[in-house]
Amino acid sequence: MLLIEDDRSVAQMYKLKLELDGYRVDVAFDGEMALEMVRRELPDIIFLDIRLPKLDGVGVLQALRSDPATKHVRVVILSNYSLRELGDRVAKLGVLDHLIKAETTPAKLTEGLERWLKS
Repeated sequence: MLLIEDDRSVAQMYKLKLELDGYRVDVAFDGEMALEMVRRELPDIIFLDIRLPKLDGVGVLQALRSDPATKHVRVVILSNYSLRELGDRVAKLGVLDHLIKAETTPAKLTEGLERWLKS
């Protein structure tokens, strides 16, 4: 899986829990790095922040959806932006779920993983 998060302490917190639960987690700290990593090794699922340096999460999602090789990668938004704030920009780009970072513990991510991976 790929966690795209620019805050290194937040990324480390989620990564540690997911790895303790048996998942292999790669982390990208900006949008451009994320796209390189996705194209190099297609992840089963991506947790995507919206506010990122170099290329924001919406730009990453648009790039993923426009490339036939990455078009169907599972994406869960993990951001402090609400769905209302993101509006149609994200809804039309096919995400599995939208989680508010401030309300989502690392344990909550692992609880949803089985469901998201079956989607």
